[in-house]
Amino acid sequence: MKHINKVLLALLFSGNAVAGMSDDPFLFMLKVDKLELRDADDGTALVWDAQAWAGKDLHKLWLKTEGERMNAETEEGSVELLYSRAIAPFWDLQAGWRHDFRPEPNRDWFAFGLKGLAPYLFEVDATAYVGESGRMAAGLAVEYEYMFTQKLILSPELEMSFYSKDDEAVGIGSGLSGMEAGLRLRYEIVREFAPYIGVNWWRKFGNTADYARAEGGKVDDVEFVAGFRLWF
Repeated sequence: MKHINKVLLALLFSGNAVAGMSDDPFLFMLKVDKLELRDADDGTALVWDAQAWAGKDLHKLWLKTEGERMNAETEEGSVELLYSRAIAPFWDLQAGWRHDFRPEPNRDWFAFGLKGLAPYLFEVDATAYVGESGRMAAGLAVEYEYMFTQKLILSPELEMSFYSKDDEAVGIGSGLSGMEAGLRLRYEIVREFAPYIGVNWWRKFGNTADYARAEGGKVDDVEFVAGFRLWF
């Protein structure tokens, strides 16, 4: 019974209607997965990760954005506009455009990927990107939720990013560029709103780490976080 609410939410996200239903209403959802403060070595960072979709049973339009601000400046930021097509229960195929507006110079990508609920209730978001000058990239995010109670939920997650070639102008190296792992404990005051606390670890690899060192920056950190999650 502990995963019933999660499966119902996943069904809502997948946009798959129950077989035999004749109606196909237009729906909308906004979800802020993260809006948090991180206690980093260089100061306090504000991090966001949000998404919204609008559409019907099989076809939806998604808008995603994530980024980080430090010392009143946006250091990382991106936005994606994607068309989504349900291809199986709990799985959507997505394609569209991604724009990295920070760091500069800006980068634009064609995006193509899968989003859904894997066996054992792992939430997976895997996307490949094709950019200018033969650049290619890939991102993978995996999250799991363990429900201690109907309101107290522990959420471990892992993200990795890969690039096909060096892009020194924005401080990105080829291969495995970065990895981030987090553990967040949230309390759902109501289903749509949940404050949380946790810990987050990140590390840069390869030439990405070398570029950061050359600029006097860090290549890894462990941060305590506090924020909230909401959806409607």
